[in-house]
Parts: sequence; C-alpha cells; structure tokens
Amino acid sequence: MTSILPSRFHAVHEVAVSPLLECGLLTVPPRAELCYSVIIPAKDEAENLPVTLAALATQVDAQGQPLPPSSYEVIVLANNCQDATAHVVRQLAHAYPQLVLHVAERTLPPAEAHVGKARRLLMDEAAQRLRSVGCPHGIIASTDADTRVAPTWLASIAAEIAAGADAVGGRIMAEAPTQRNCPVRRYHLRDAAYRLLAAQLEHLIDPNPVDAWPRHHQHFGASFALTVSAYEQVGGLPVVPYLEDEALYQALCNHDLRVRHSPAVRVTTSARREGRVAVGLSWQLREWAALSEQLQEPLVASGPQLATQWQARRQLRQLWQSFKNDVSFSGAVLSPTLHTVSTRIADMLGLTKKTLCQAIMEATTFGALWQCVQQEQATRQQWVQRWPPITLSSALAELRALLKQHTPLAIEAAMSKG
Repeated sequence: MTSILPSRFHAVHEVAVSPLLECGLLTVPPRAELCYSVIIPAKDEAENLPVTLAALATQVDAQGQPLPPSSYEVIVLANNCQDATAHVVRQLAHAYPQLVLHVAERTLPPAEAHVGKARRLLMDEAAQRLRSVGCPHGIIASTDADTRVAPTWLASIAAEIAAGADAVGGRIMAEAPTQRNCPVRRYHLRDAAYRLLAAQLEHLIDPNPVDAWPRHHQHFGASFALTVSAYEQVGGLPVVPYLEDEALYQALCNHDLRVRHSPAVRVTTSARREGRVAVGLSWQLREWAALSEQLQEPLVASGPQLATQWQARRQLRQLWQSFKNDVSFSGAVLSPTLHTVSTRIADMLGLTKKTLCQAIMEATTFGALWQCVQQEQATRQQWVQRWPPITLSSALAELRALLKQHTPLAIEAAMSKG
C-alpha cells in the first residue's frame, strides 16, 4: 500500500498510537463501554459539519432517552482539506462535551485522494477500536459530512442488528429544494417510487426473511452500518475512487451476509449538485437536470425484466440448495434432476446450460453464484437485446400492474383456478 503523509490528531486526550493498523488515525484509546463507532469522511466540509455533528450529539434510544455518551464515538477524517474542516470539528468537540468526538487530518497522495480511501481508513480504525475493547459485534456506522441523521439513528441500527442483520442500509432522504416545481426533484421522487415499487415486487417474488417488506433500496455511505465481524469477514471496504459503498454491499452479498434495508433507519442529506465524488447523489442530480433540459425521461429496467430476474433467482437458489444437499453429486456433474431444472433457469437468465452449471459447481456461496450470473448477463448481447431499457413512466406503470398480479390474494386466486 502506498505510504501516506503523517496525520495530526486533535481531541481532549492523547495517548500512544495503535500498532494494529498500517498508520493509526487516532492517538486516543476507545472507552471500554464503546458499542458504536461512527465514521465521517470530510473534504472541505466546514460549512456542513455543524448540523451533522449536532444530530449525532443528541442520539436517543427507542424510548427517547439519551444514549449513554460512552457507548458511541464519532471519528471525522479531514482529508485533503483547503478549508477549516478540522478546526470546526475541534470547536464542536468543546461545544458538545457529552459527545466523544475525534478528528484526524490527513493529506492523501493524488492517487488515493478519494472517498474510497478515506472511508476505508476510517472503517479500519473503527473496527480496530471496537475489537480492542472486546466488542467484535460492535457496530461501524457510516454517514457523510452533509447528512443529518435522525435522533434514533444508532438505536434503530442496533435494533436491526439484534434482529439478525449483519449490515443495515438506512433510508436516505434528500433535502427539498427551495425552488417550487423543481424538475430535478420530480425526477428524484419518481425514481424513488420506481425503486420502492421494485423492492416491494422483489419481496413478493423472492422474499428475504432478514430484509422483508417494508424495506427500501438504499445501502449507501450516508447511512450504512455493519458489525465488526461482518466487516472483517469481507476483508474490509474495497478501496475504489467512488461507489465504494456499493462495492462493500456487493462484498457482503457475495459472502451471504444478511443486509437489511431498514425504513426505520433514516437520514436527510443535502441535494447539492457539486459533490465531493465523481459518481454519487450529486452526479445523479446533475444527470436528471440534463435530462430535464432535454425534455427526456430516464431509462430503467422494465417491470417484466425485474420479475423474470427475481423468479429465476428464487429458482436458482432452490437449485443451489438442492445441489449442495444432493447425495448423488460426485463433485464433477449435476444429477439428472438438477441438470433438467438448470436448463429452464439458464433460459430465463439468458445463459447457456453449460455456463450456469459451471458457475453452480464453482461457487462457494449463493451470493458469489448470483454475482457470476449477473456478470455473464452483462457480457451477452442477446440478454441486452431481450430486455432493452424503457422510460421511467412506463416502468412505473408496469410495476404497479405486476404488483397487483403478485399480491398474496392474486396468487392464491390463480392457484385455486389451476
């Protein structure tokens, strides 16, 4: 790993740096009662951080009682800043004496000066600190410097983890613009409606007990949390320039870890169009603004494509489980029954039977198998031609119609007729 410049740490107390990481961010040891470590990457965020940290300073439990101050801490990494980000955090540490607040300053070299590296450094630090106090099931909670978490944010995350999740994606709401009838806002709301309808249809077709409806579609850095054990199991946050949160989500899925998209875990983030990353919400808002100016609609996956994909995934999961439990499996071929079933599923997925069978035999988890399927689909022109993207308004109408067909009552009626 490329070396990085020495950091300066500012807090109320200072002790020896941790030797467990390549270069520890903090010199203050964690408190023994630590259960949550909240991490915030910040580049030139002096203006936004006061609101962000004020929300974290007033976290309460489900009954509205303040969380014990020693149970959580907040770590801000001011990386490559040209403003007073670190100074603002130090001032806020004194303004909120009950909040355990740390700030580290670091200048990353050009090749590593991106949010993926910053968030990885923070998550590594959080994992090490929780592990050092004997809390492998402690929670690493990520948010952004332009985001305001709900008062019960940490408590709601903990409740989902206690219910069986290894990781939790929170619902992220963008601030409403001051402009009335904002076209970008309309695009944003219609896109959110599409994603939520799709999530509901996915639940009806291929339900996930840990991520049951009601749920949402977001698993992004502004509101994402996971246990130390889960973080270590996937080898940490992938260091990529952007979409590092999506990469972490995919890593969790590949390991068959349980991710909950919880509507109870909520934050509000800024709707700025000039963000700090190449691809993120600000980039998406700019894309919608450009489409609006061109009087065009976004193109998305059709309802039938999503339904077919999830029906095939459900059947593939059943096939995978049968394959793993099949006593006739010799280690080289599928049994005749499984071979026949795989032919039908391969056709639904737009793959050859040989490709699908090979993927089944090589995958060590179902998540890895499904990722292999999706990667294969992306390389096959026939799949793209079979399912061309459609306009957002058309997809919304399709999803609403499909939801009516897949409601429990509709399914029961269809089965009784059959």
